[in-house]
Amino acid sequence: MRTAFDSANPLADGRGAVWSKLLPSDGSADTDNDGAHDSEGEGQRYRTIFISDLHLGTPGCQAAALLDFLKTHPSDYLYLVGDIIDGWQLRRKWYWPQLHNDVVQKLLRRARKGCQIVYVPGNHDEFARGFIGHSFGGIEVVQETVHTTADGRRLWVVHGDYFDGVIQCAKWLAYLGDNLYEFTLRMNRHLNSLRARLGLPYWSLSAYLKHKVKLALNYVMDFEVAVAHEARKLGHHGVVCGHIHRAEMRTIDGTLYCNDGDWVESRTALVEHFDGRLELIHWQADPSSLEYRQQAAAHVAPAGRAAGVAV
Repeated sequence: MRTAFDSANPLADGRGAVWSKLLPSDGSADTDNDGAHDSEGEGQRYRTIFISDLHLGTPGCQAAALLDFLKTHPSDYLYLVGDIIDGWQLRRKWYWPQLHNDVVQKLLRRARKGCQIVYVPGNHDEFARGFIGHSFGGIEVVQETVHTTADGRRLWVVHGDYFDGVIQCAKWLAYLGDNLYEFTLRMNRHLNSLRARLGLPYWSLSAYLKHKVKLALNYVMDFEVAVAHEARKLGHHGVVCGHIHRAEMRTIDGTLYCNDGDWVESRTALVEHFDGRLELIHWQADPSSLEYRQQAAAHVAPAGRAAGVAV
């Protein structure tokens, strides 16, 4: 897989040969065994699940928690709203443990079992934008899309990086910020390893800093307003995006703004119930469990219970 990624230049290779090695169209390469993650467990079924910012290929990706969430929450539709694979970090240093491969295999199996999966690439997996319009392993790659809820609301689904002035106007600054962010995540993993030994729950240092820094808060607010404004301009009832790693669901000037968060800090997903009701799920951990302590000691935040906010 590393050889396939290192040689990838999707913008120049319109045939999609390299990307097909990551997500095989016929499922023949889907042979890796993810063990306990293979079968769907008992849990609540949703009509739709939206997840983004998994950042597979980085130590910060909480793949174990994501696998547990997907295993216990089947759905008819699944939207991958960008930054699924972190191409920026993989080009600097290759990191692809078995758990990350298990996530890819889990998605492929889910598609084969009838779940409609739509992949909207983001800025960290922008290489996949060279394959817009293709379908690999039953996963459709699109630039953006519109999801209609069971109660008739039209939701614009887009990653959101096009509304980030840093990404669009000063990409070098975005790369610098990405390196600083990765450093914060490394510090966060060490901190939570210590907290686990003390029997304390998971806590996100980077999320805390973002909520405390005034400039960061202004950036988040500007982003949310800009995305909601564009959705309203396009005639949609709302928008679902990712990118800023801040799960949120609120109404902005009459338009529903939903951000499904991420799986490096907050472990969140946006879900749609069969009546059209939307809910933010926060996948929480039980600090008293042995699994929590083992995963935290390995610098991987654990799986656990779900708590949510509905609209």
